[in-house]
Amino acid sequence: MAQKLAIYKKGETTPLATGDPSEKVSVTGLAAGTVVADGDYQAAVIDDTNAENPSGKVDVPGWTVLKKTEPEPTNVKATATEDGADVTADVTNA
Repeated sequence: MAQKLAIYKKGETTPLATGDPSEKVSVTGLAAGTVVADGDYQAAVIDDTNAENPSGKVDVPGWTVLKKTEPEPTNVKATATEDGADVTADVTNA
């Protein structure tokens, strides 16, 4: 019997994510800046042999979804011109 941590959207009976309780279980697909209230998601313990009969559900504390931060440019160079400068940089996607 392998226990798993299951995360449910409040009021739903099918978990949206499951995983090893010693690891993280991620809630994904939310827009940046979304405010999730306490109890909008709930956690329970399930096992492989009896997934239809989870433990009691416990409210997950709320959070605000972070905005994606773009990586900083590297190898920034400026070449002087007659009226300013031309700036170049390497930009990579993380």
